Amino acid sequence: MNLRTLTPLLVSLLTGAPVALAQPAQPAAQPAQKSASPSSVQGATPLPGQPNLLASGVPEIPPELRKRVLQYLETRSANLMDVSRDGKQVLISTRFADTNQLHVVEQPMGARFQLTFTPEPINSAVFHPKDSNVLFFMQDVGGGEFFQLFRFDRRNGRSEMLTDGKSRHEALLLSEDGKWLAYSGTGRNGKDTDVYVAPTDNPRQARRLTEAEGSWYPGDFSRDGSRLLALQFRAADDSDLHVVDMKTGERRQLTPKEGKGSIDGAVFTPDGKSVYVVTDRYSDFTELYKLELDKAPYTSAPPSLTKSIRWNVEGIALSEDGKTLAVSMNEDGYSRLYLMDTKRGSLSPVELPRGVMTQFTFPRGRSDVLVYGVTTSKSPADIYMLDLRTKKSTRWTRSEVGGLDTDTFVEPELVRYKAKDGVEVPAFLYMPRERKGKVPVVVVFHGGPEAQSRPWLSSFTQYLAVEMGMAVLTPNVRGSDGYGKSFRAMDDGVKREQSLADIGATLDYIASRAELDASRVGVDGGSYGGYMVLASAAFYPERFRAAVDVVGISSLPTFLQNTQAYRQELRRVEYGDERDPEVRKVQERISPLNSVDRIKAALFVQQGANDPRVPQSEAEQIVKAVRARGSDVWYMLALDEGHGFGKKANRDTITMATFLFLEKHLGTPSGK
Repeated sequence: MNLRTLTPLLVSLLTGAPVALAQPAQPAAQPAQKSASPSSVQGATPLPGQPNLLASGVPEIPPELRKRVLQYLETRSANLMDVSRDGKQVLISTRFADTNQLHVVEQPMGARFQLTFTPEPINSAVFHPKDSNVLFFMQDVGGGEFFQLFRFDRRNGRSEMLTDGKSRHEALLLSEDGKWLAYSGTGRNGKDTDVYVAPTDNPRQARRLTEAEGSWYPGDFSRDGSRLLALQFRAADDSDLHVVDMKTGERRQLTPKEGKGSIDGAVFTPDGKSVYVVTDRYSDFTELYKLELDKAPYTSAPPSLTKSIRWNVEGIALSEDGKTLAVSMNEDGYSRLYLMDTKRGSLSPVELPRGVMTQFTFPRGRSDVLVYGVTTSKSPADIYMLDLRTKKSTRWTRSEVGGLDTDTFVEPELVRYKAKDGVEVPAFLYMPRERKGKVPVVVVFHGGPEAQSRPWLSSFTQYLAVEMGMAVLTPNVRGSDGYGKSFRAMDDGVKREQSLADIGATLDYIASRAELDASRVGVDGGSYGGYMVLASAAFYPERFRAAVDVVGISSLPTFLQNTQAYRQELRRVEYGDERDPEVRKVQERISPLNSVDRIKAALFVQQGANDPRVPQSEAEQIVKAVRARGSDVWYMLALDEGHGFGKKANRDTITMATFLFLEKHLGTPSGK
């Protein structure tokens, strides 16, 4: 609902007992047990020096490629976690060794003082509101996403785990007075996600504030700590907002019981009488509304505070005095920051680097500065502090880009093209500056599917364009976020079959550009993007030469059957219920696994063994099915990763192998 609840939770678990974080620790809980053999793919064996990374059919990476790509792999970013009450300490997550860890920055461009030293990444943390020497963070083991809550004391450098070590937890939030913390967890039955609250002075005494079917998350505490906003999440387009009494547990729904819509942000006003809410319930776009609690639930649409801007509100933050509301808009993929005078309702734009805001927040004790993170197509995420009086930003971090000259990086062109049924597809096209004749193209599909390709720095994209002389096209096919709820709903359920036409439209667009080589097209994508990769190879077999599937879905029915229990109903809303025979017919028809006989492109499949979302079986069944036809398939499996690759050693090797694969099948770098 705000920075403190929506910070990405890509974190990992250490131990059930207090332990100095600088020391290795044994995990208290592991993801689901695996069979004796870590992989069913023939020939999957550990790489020399990397026993947790298995490979089958992948050749050795040449030293010259390793040397060429090394600097790009050293790119890092500064991810905003929190800011101290007085605004003098900024808590960030960044990587100096193998994984993202917590650091504190105490002045503009000051040293990043590292706090945690763990083998697993930490990407979710908050300060204690009254004592910045104490912070809380979440972490999992091996990418399994069964996050646990920890308390860390900077005075002695020690941490203790506060949750059960086996359930999944997320959405960490602390009250303004520092007396309460809230989070969500699956401890009741392993399937439903409830909201828990606990006193910060005795956090092990947590109690369930909500106990209901489905997924519930904490949103925002009232300033006096007496009430909590709770989000009931069913799907990206179907959520409700409730206010819960902290003492009695009494719950009142604020959004109408009829109809549906998203909830993409909610925060109490300082007096606790109203709530600012970001929702698309009353419009095609997510807009900002102010709900007066004594009038909720509203029977008709309240006035929109952002109706003059026909794009999605992507985030809000309210100043301590309640006079200023920071509003970030997603305008055609780029972030635009506005400051709203809450008394007059006027919006004033603020000049920022042209890119994507990552997180932003006001210090709890100040109203004159806003701390934010932003990334552009040529620079990684870094932290800035905006002075609201002068409207000037001061840079607090400068993340390294491997010593590379970012002036050599390419900025994307925002393009649009239409599918045969008239649906328009927005996309970002990165063109190499130096080219001789037509250049090969790599299409990169985003995950989600309710996500969006945006113009942020990707060292992967820049290496392809700058070093390998390849164009990169990142489409936002129907079903993507950022272009209104009607566009996002175009691929729901059985309509997903229609969305596959956007692959053909993408290929037709490539063919329409004289500088692009439509005979040398590769495709890359992760998660749902991995499904799109496999669908591209299966349903447009003559038009792709190479396909890189990262933790992707190969069969919609088996994916829905085997994903973690806490995710099944959420994903059935998006993909359709595989238990319905008519729905399953469509799912089977558009599942790449059932069309492997059509695949002609070279295939490289990458997977994390602990993936709770898209299980390892999805990767291995497509590898074995394609190989059974006599095709050569590269396969890599990381035993200590989940839905993606959070450890640098794994990510580096997999990325280098990907470049080797694309170079082999699409051609050598132009002019290299």
